[in-house]
Amino acid sequence: MSRMDVGPGGQGQGDARAPRGGVRGALRDMEQLSRSLPFGVEVFRLGADGRVLFADREGARELGPREEFLPFIDDGQFAHYLVGDAETSPERPSNATFKLGVVGPRSAFTPHAHGGEHVVLSLGHASCGLYDAARGQVTEIRLVPGAMIRIPEMMPHSFANRGGRPLNILAANTGFGIDHEDYAITAAEAERRATEDVVREPRRAVGTVSRVATDFGLLAAALRDIERVQRVEGVGTTTVRERLAAGLRRAASALEGPLGRGTR
Repeated sequence: MSRMDVGPGGQGQGDARAPRGGVRGALRDMEQLSRSLPFGVEVFRLGADGRVLFADREGARELGPREEFLPFIDDGQFAHYLVGDAETSPERPSNATFKLGVVGPRSAFTPHAHGGEHVVLSLGHASCGLYDAARGQVTEIRLVPGAMIRIPEMMPHSFANRGGRPLNILAANTGFGIDHEDYAITAAEAERRATEDVVREPRRAVGTVSRVATDFGLLAAALRDIERVQRVEGVGTTTVRERLAAGLRRAASALEGPLGRGTR
């Protein structure tokens, strides 16, 4: 399992943790993270100051409205599409879904692969184990509140809650609801399809994604690798610093008061 923990000695772990040392320090952290990402995976860090930092295998940068965003309704407002695009309409659908998920304390999903690409926003302390086919290994990315990760279609992975409280996530994906047979393909299902040597017609375009034939034997082997890492490493834990930050975040939420009609 590829791990790049940022520690006192400066050695790294794939980690989208809270920024240190301002924007420059945060960008250095994201740059370090980018070196551990599989091709096609994207991680976003949504800061409390409104800044959006971005990392992929090519490096890290701050997303700015002049380059990566589109005008959004009014002057000075901007949007960046994660699923679909500006031309999405009933005549040109993206066939996308968006949902709120709750992950139990100190638990992980069974490793799986989605038939369509996924974008997941973590609102707590999470981790995502990704199978990096180019390197032939499992890479774990640690996520903190406000970290968002984009996972390509059919990439073997698992998502875990490292914290002791329920974890809320927001997930958007192209093409598949949770009842679809290709929504989450587990190792057991991949092995079944490989054993039965299922012959499928050439894949049609699904939403905005074009699918190709899948080697279910290789997919099953990759998912078993993630399962093995989960058995050995567990779901991970939160650090003292993360637990302190979580407590401060809860205190800040209490200070903000209840939702309701504003007062002046």
